[in-house]
Amino acid sequence: MSSQHTTPSDDNAPGFRAIRFNMDWITRPLFGIVLGIIALGVVSSGPKVVAIFVAVGFTLAALEWHRCVGGGTVDRAETALTALSIMLAEAVFLYTGLFWAGLLVVALAAIASFGLALTQGEKHPFWQAVGVPYLTIPALCLLALCSAHNGALIVSGMLIIVWFTDTGALIFGNLIGGKRLAPKLSPAKTWAGTIGGSLLGALVFSFYARVFPGAPALTALVFGFIFSFVAHAGDLFESFVKRRFGVKNSGAVIPGHGGVLDRIDSTLAAAPVMALLVLVLHFNPVFWVHA
Repeated sequence: MSSQHTTPSDDNAPGFRAIRFNMDWITRPLFGIVLGIIALGVVSSGPKVVAIFVAVGFTLAALEWHRCVGGGTVDRAETALTALSIMLAEAVFLYTGLFWAGLLVVALAAIASFGLALTQGEKHPFWQAVGVPYLTIPALCLLALCSAHNGALIVSGMLIIVWFTDTGALIFGNLIGGKRLAPKLSPAKTWAGTIGGSLLGALVFSFYARVFPGAPALTALVFGFIFSFVAHAGDLFESFVKRRFGVKNSGAVIPGHGGVLDRIDSTLAAAPVMALLVLVLHFNPVFWVHA
């Protein structure tokens, strides 16, 4: 590699020569594996278990979101309102089976969040309100997907694309470095990491989908590669928000990963897109037939 990787410009990130061992090498994969096993176990346990798990995890993410857009100050009222939105939208969906009813809860809660922020004199009422749909809609989509036919397999496949895309981006980005993807949004994200992550996510998903009949390996590979860019978009959006409010990590609750929001940012984008494919377009990316 050339010397530019050791002293990178604004447009280039360092490659493997800049890598130094630290405890994240141990804690990140260890906690990633543990969290992955727990998540896949929950997905396979039925919609009610998923609803509880998502409500708890996304409430922690809500705390981080409102602290981020609030300039580091924990806004308990806004956090409680977003958490209530998540739990109420899930409850309404579980009780009625109507996705639009859950979306109605989201809309009303977002309006209430904006009004609450104005009443409290918050600096960024719009961003406080954005936290409601940003977290509640993906929570609702995950629950709806898990309630669908073969939902656990579909969500597991989606998570596999997201997780391995994220892992591949980290590995290839650190090893290769090079041109940054969007330095104003995420200074650490490179083109090498983005493409490498997409390829790894697509490859692992193709093996996963190939276990089931009707899922050609090449077709699944192409789908996984295309869908992986949804995960990248979710990561970039959270990076944009953190840069917008001068925050490096959303939190530090997960060793080696940062905050809950840092861990689920790609999933927050992937879940609504997958729900659109499966629940609206009736497309099943695992079995490659109409759902």
